[in-house]
Amino acid sequence: MSMNTKHDSGPFPPATNHHRSRFSLTLPQMLALMGPAFVAGAWRFGPGALTSAVQAGSQYGYMLLWVILVSAVLMFVFNDMAVRLGLASGDSVVKVTKQKLGRPIGVMAGFGVFSITLMFAVGNAVGSGLALSLLLGGSVVGWTLASTVAVGLLIAMRNTYKAMERLLVALIGLMSVGFLASTILSDPDWAAAAQGLIPKFPAEASVLLIALIGTNFSINSAFYTGYAIHERKLNRQQYRAITLMDTLPGNVATAFMAMLIIIVASAVLHSTGTVATTFPQLASVLEPLAGKVGAVLFSLGFFAAAFSSMAANASAGGTLLADALGWNSSLSGWRVKLLVYGVLAWGATVAVVAKGSPIELIIIAQALTVLVAPFLGIILFLLTRREDVMGDLKNGPLQTTLALVGLVTIFAMSSQLVFRLLG
Repeated sequence: MSMNTKHDSGPFPPATNHHRSRFSLTLPQMLALMGPAFVAGAWRFGPGALTSAVQAGSQYGYMLLWVILVSAVLMFVFNDMAVRLGLASGDSVVKVTKQKLGRPIGVMAGFGVFSITLMFAVGNAVGSGLALSLLLGGSVVGWTLASTVAVGLLIAMRNTYKAMERLLVALIGLMSVGFLASTILSDPDWAAAAQGLIPKFPAEASVLLIALIGTNFSINSAFYTGYAIHERKLNRQQYRAITLMDTLPGNVATAFMAMLIIIVASAVLHSTGTVATTFPQLASVLEPLAGKVGAVLFSLGFFAAAFSSMAANASAGGTLLADALGWNSSLSGWRVKLLVYGVLAWGATVAVVAKGSPIELIIIAQALTVLVAPFLGIILFLLTRREDVMGDLKNGPLQTTLALVGLVTIFAMSSQLVFRLLG
């Protein structure tokens, strides 16, 4: 596929190359670019991210804050690669993979991401249902099904992606404010929190460490960013403005929320030796300090995280699987919608009938995603280094170096997980 494929730039004026000044756009035009990275962020910041962060803070205090910071930098690098790939190729990531790296590799990538969405679907469904049950009372199963139906109605809308993107950007904004308020209420030790940015490796925290990295350095969510760029019909001339208004703030927002949750859990739970092992314990994390208001505040954030992740996760699963099968991968296509409904139905069904601890399921699911991530990371890395695909948007020396650091990190985490699983 030609790297010069043109897209309709929508409300944006034409440009000659991607080096045009970002300040030539008006403020409304720049704000209109926000979306793709926030959708990807909503996907990775679900119950798994919140659960991993609370457990990190309750068990190890501020010690693992550095993991979020490092993961955020690496996440930005791979998100940026996916954005540039989508802008340069003018096509979906799986299609470009099939053309440049071979059809089998593209198909495996699509099925790999789809398998990840099935893992996450259960936690998203359980999280949404339980959060609403804690807030409003009633059956967890009933609220789980109601949340699933609500996402299904969102997907049924004609311009599905646009509606979902606007909702998820708003939810991330609300979560950021809510978790910031939670942090202020918890009155943390900021000096100790600052020391948590210095890398330390608790030997007994290996699985939780993998889960934190798998959540906050989520290459599968970066993969989906390329599809969001394609859905928006953005073009290469808008690259710098997209970086400033979407890629950077979208990644900062999710890292910011994860760090705030670790800080809250450390301030409220770690000091008393309490470890959160159930969803109600997570929801009541602020109750000792702020009473019922604190519990409601945290539960609202928990619901927003679960619901937004449910929508983004199911959409990504349906989109990637459709692309792997060679179908139209637009979220407004009926085949994609059917596959999205399949992911939603799977999550709701397993959530209703499964036994055991939901939190343990989520932590395991987060860790297992690290097994698929190296494959996806290599694909992004190889494609974005090719001049015949990327043109002047191909990786530079710094981008290549940071991408290699990210790949080494994810391979190390995958190897450690495999060794643990094999005993």
